[in-house]
Amino acid sequence: MHFSRKLVVIGFLCSFYLTGCMEKEITSLDVEIFNPDGDSLGVAKVSEDPKGVKIKLNLEGLPPGEHGVHIHEKGLCDPPDYKTAGNHFNPDDKEHGLMHPEGSHVGDLPNIIVEDDGTVVAELIAPAATLKDGKTSLFGKDGTALIITENLDDGMTQPTGDSGERIACGAITEKVAKEGKAVEEPVDEEEKE
Repeated sequence: MHFSRKLVVIGFLCSFYLTGCMEKEITSLDVEIFNPDGDSLGVAKVSEDPKGVKIKLNLEGLPPGEHGVHIHEKGLCDPPDYKTAGNHFNPDDKEHGLMHPEGSHVGDLPNIIVEDDGTVVAELIAPAATLKDGKTSLFGKDGTALIITENLDDGMTQPTGDSGERIACGAITEKVAKEGKAVEEPVDEEEKE
């Protein structure tokens, strides 16, 4: 009996230890996008993807036409101009623009086309970004923000592609992920090393 009790205690301690080494890794989250008046325009579903980070936009209430979309370096969306989001997310200190021959910012994304009724459904990929730990993580120290601009991004002009004013913003932060509809999967800490 005494030996059996020791095995139970050892088994319990081992399972407790292993559970303690497990951390929830956020692999997907819904980012609500707002206009400068504070009105919700819809949701961007942000998820880890084998090709980088996938961003699925389902928005309404935007001006029709082509608009730039960028990930910015801070997860702050203070209206009306969203300047608190900082510059484009660029941890590798590259030049701006998807067409730039020397590479682009991690936060540079393709333009979107908003329909005449103000809606857009689009899927974008940020190939150098991740939701996992690392220099290009969208959850870094301050998080990041998804910004839509009034004009299209020309893909070359420094530093922002001549894309105009910021007209919509959504914060990409661990806090948003944990309070919202984030999808979490357990990840073994030892596998991350």
